[in-house]
This record gives sequence, structure tokens and C-alpha cells, in this order.
Amino acid sequence: MDPADRVAAAFAAQPRRRFLPPDVRGSAAWDAPLAIGYGQTNSQPHTVGDMLVLLDVAPGMRVLDVGAGSGWTSALLGELTGPDGWVLALEIVPELAAFGAANVEAAGVPCVRLVRAGQGALGAPDEAPFDRILVSAMASELPLSLVAQLAPGGVMVAPVAGTMLRVVRGFPPRDAPGEARVTEHGSYQFVPLVGG
Repeated sequence: MDPADRVAAAFAAQPRRRFLPPDVRGSAAWDAPLAIGYGQTNSQPHTVGDMLVLLDVAPGMRVLDVGAGSGWTSALLGELTGPDGWVLALEIVPELAAFGAANVEAAGVPCVRLVRAGQGALGAPDEAPFDRILVSAMASELPLSLVAQLAPGGVMVAPVAGTMLRVVRGFPPRDAPGEARVTEHGSYQFVPLVGG
């Protein structure tokens, strides 16, 4: 199954509606970002699909989800990794972290752990390396501290200064430490990445 088909299956398994606050669930089918409180949004479905196709998550992978919000992307990633994979989802707003964790638990995706992001460090360096990193907030420049948390050959998809980037970390010893290949994939807008 190609990445687009796998992402479509994940969308079918984890409908957006169940991850939204009650007052916006009626708008779940809209292909637009929806407010989830605290100045944050649940991203546009088309954008989420594009990002997940670029990320190309395979079963069994270790994935970091930065800016998990209501938990929808985290649950989608859990569907893509399957029971042999593992997703660590981080959300900086305490109330949203609790909301998202409850949503993920209700969605029945046991391989996903959604927690409040730690203060002072971007990502989860103590739990690295990750095969994939999804960033659902806009950084002003490429967050090198997250690139460093990728395994060799790992992929990060992140919006940076208005452009969606796909970052593939190099393989030592062929590549220099920290070397990465970066490609651009269109213009997007997101809430700001704290620390990014």
C-alpha cells in the first residue's frame, strides 16, 4: 500500500470529529483549521494528509509528534505505526495536553502516549532517536535540535518560515554528523512553535 492509501486508511479509522471540542464538532468535515481553545487549532485535514504522506510512516516506527493539540495527528500516527510502533506526542498547553490524552485514550490507540511538553527543551532528546518527527507548529528557522533527535535516515516534516520542509537525516560515516537533506513542499501557515 502506498503512503497516500495508508494515510487515507488512518483517516477512516480516526475521524477528526472525535478529537474536537463539542462546540466545533459540527464543522469537522470542513477542510479548514478549527479552533480548539488556548489560541490553538486542529489543522486543516488536507494539510494533515499532505504532511503524513511526506512523513511516510511505516509500521513499527518510533515517532515524535510535536504540537499534538487535541490528539488527532497523534492517533493518525498511531494507526500508521501499528501496534509494533510507538508514538510520543507532546503538547505545551497543559489543558490541551489533558484534552488530547483523553481523546487518544478514547480512540483506543495504545501505542500513543500524549503528554505535556517539557520546559526548556524542544522535543524529547532523552527518548531519541526517532524514525519520524511531525511538527505541527511554525518554526522561524529549521529546528536543528529536532533534526538531532532523528535516527540516521530518519525523516522530519515541519513548517518553517511559511514553507513545508521534509528533512532526511544523513547516514554516518558517509555523511557528516548532523547532515541532512532538505526539500520544500509548498506554503503553509501554522501557529508558532514555542522554542522554534
